[in-house]
Formats: sequence, C-alpha cells, structure tokens
Amino acid sequence: MIDAVDSDVELDPGPGRGRQGAARTCIVTREVKPPKKMIRFVLAPDGAVVPDLRARLPGRGAWISGTREAVELAMKRRLFRRAFRSERADAHPDTPDRIAEGLRTDLRQAIAMANKSGCVVTGFGKVEAQIGSGIGVAAVIHASDAAADGRRKIGQALRRKQGDSTYKVPIIDDLSESELDMALGRDHVIHAALVAGAGTTGCLARWRRLRAFDGVATVIADANPAQAGASASDPHDDETTDRPA
Repeated sequence: MIDAVDSDVELDPGPGRGRQGAARTCIVTREVKPPKKMIRFVLAPDGAVVPDLRARLPGRGAWISGTREAVELAMKRRLFRRAFRSERADAHPDTPDRIAEGLRTDLRQAIAMANKSGCVVTGFGKVEAQIGSGIGVAAVIHASDAAADGRRKIGQALRRKQGDSTYKVPIIDDLSESELDMALGRDHVIHAALVAGAGTTGCLARWRRLRAFDGVATVIADANPAQAGASASDPHDDETTDRPA
C-alpha cells in the first residue's frame, strides 16, 4: 500500500517554464521521479482536475507516479485539493479509466507513426521472415485476441533466430485486432513486428507507460523456452530493448 504524506506540495510552473525534463515529486508518495514515469494533472476552468498525459496543458500542474494505484489513492485521499489548494479540486470518478484509454490511444498513434516511418511489417509470413532476416525485429506485436497457435509459432521463430542468446524481444499484445487495424490502416492485422527505426523508440516508450499504469510488467520473449513470456522487472525500464534482435 502506498502511503501519502500531509506536508504541502509545490506545483510545477507549467509547460515552457522551469527546467525542461526536471524530476518531479509525486503528491502521493513524495518520491522524486523523471516525468516519463509520472502523470501530470491540471485544473480545468470549472475547477475539475484533469490528466495531462503529454504534459502540455497550460497552468501549474501536480504530478503523480504513473500507476493506477497512485491515482486512485490521490483521489481517495483528496490530495488534489491539498496540492491545488482548492476545495473544488477533485477528479472525476472514472479518471483512472480515462487515463488508461488515453494511454491506449497514445500507443495506437505511436504504432501508426512507426508504420508511416517504415518500421512496421504485418502478416504472419512477413513477421516470420523479418525475424529470420539479418536485421531481425525490435518488437513483436500480437493482437490481444490472436490465437495461441500463431503466437507459439512466432515464439519458435524467435528462438530459432536467437539460439542460446539471452537477448529479449518485447511482445506488445495490448491492442485488439480492430485497434491494430485502426492504427495500421488495414484489415485483419493479427501479427506484426517493429523493426529498428525512427518510430520504434517512441512506440516502445508508450507501450511501457501503458503497461506500468496498470501494474503489468513488460512481456518479453526469450531465447530460452523455459523463460519465454517472462516479465521485465520494471515496466518503465528504457534499456536497449528497442534494438534489432
């Protein structure tokens, strides 16, 4: 359980002011973290507290660790009122769900951008061929409703490619077939892969952020069959998992 503190909290000065990328203090835990691991909140004109996922909305902002648990605790303990020094500063009850949906939208958009940059291949055969190529893949994408057989065969292709290597490939399976269709502008996308390129790093960062919010570790495929589908220790970890396998 996260414990909150009762001391006053200082808000950030707003976008375009202060030191860009500076670490922020969570109003729930008082932990100091980089912005990429947190969610910013601002006051709307009507006094309601709204999430600012891209940290671009005007006005001073309060920051919370980027997990559903932290956001729900801030709402339960009415910490926004203290942070913004306003008795009207409350978030809508469905704010955690709105954040999760916003993060899913960000991931769809990131996949779409990666596709426009030529960093996405689609279709089982093309994904399998890309895995076996000299370039390899930076991540595998499965529709959340993909059949287990297709997942298994692609996992086998990864293991054939990697041999005894311990290099781990991210497995993105958070979006449904219809969501992938929307992101990639085509029908019936079940399996896809990211290759290294301009859009890959941002795509993986948004995936990690979505996973971290709901407390789900980032799933990876390992060359060792006994470890296939293992989980990374930190969903926010930005180590070099976006290189080609």
